Amino acid sequence: MFHSTILYRWRGHQSCRLTIHSSRSRFAARLNSSVRRRRGMLGACIGILMQTEHLGSCLCGAVRFKVTGVFERFYLCHCSHCRKDTGSAHAANLFSSTAELVWLSGQEQVSTFNLPQTRHTKCFCSVCGSALPYVSPKMLVVPAGSLDTQPSVTPDANIFAASRAAWDHNLALVPSFDTFPS
Repeated sequence: MFHSTILYRWRGHQSCRLTIHSSRSRFAARLNSSVRRRRGMLGACIGILMQTEHLGSCLCGAVRFKVTGVFERFYLCHCSHCRKDTGSAHAANLFSSTAELVWLSGQEQVSTFNLPQTRHTKCFCSVCGSALPYVSPKMLVVPAGSLDTQPSVTPDANIFAASRAAWDHNLALVPSFDTFPS
């Protein structure tokens, strides 16, 4: 049984107290009486809440980590730097100003690259190259694909959408396969 109480201030509104009780995958939320009267805030608090503890690792397993806290944002970034360092259409990153990162193993395998004259930083496993979390002075940034536990929310927004790759349009119309096509 998991139990956690979080005091959260959402976009300048009154703080709300959110108590989560979990038995396996079932969640029940209870808010203090002053917040119950503000139904819009109830949805907002539950909508932004993600599990308070996540485990993650790199592809080869040399690096393992734990993130404790709440992710405030989940963005898909289409900037040219993120496209280049992921080799994909976008980076998928979770952001937190309060969560804590603990390296469980392989911290000596974590390398960091800072793109000169930009704010772009990438942490990665020096063995397999997998993207890993990094801590900036104001924010913890966690690549969503590095998590072994599933985030409970979907992305908040596509950012730097004007920088999208020319081929990154109407991808929902492209055929999908459950495995590699034959």
